[in-house]
Amino acid sequence: MGYVQEARENHVKKKVEEALRSKMKQKALKECERYTSKYAECAVGRTISVVWKCRGQAKELNECLHQFTNDSVLEQMKNEYMLQQQEKGPLSL
Repeated sequence: MGYVQEARENHVKKKVEEALRSKMKQKALKECERYTSKYAECAVGRTISVVWKCRGQAKELNECLHQFTNDSVLEQMKNEYMLQQQEKGPLSL
């Protein structure tokens, strides 16, 4: 299979990619809810000091979020979307 053919097969429309990114972020926030709560508890009543007082909680949250929001996860979601579209078959007008 040629490079151009492969690129076309792995390409999704911009709107679809944006929707997949949004779905990926929602899933990440749900999966990392425990860390989000810990960070939020630390941040209550703070303004500028949140940067250094909650550094540990922020790091834990970011590490968790990164597990669910990275390029490989997005590519996997795109591939799953493309497979679903292929199973539906071509649209008939």
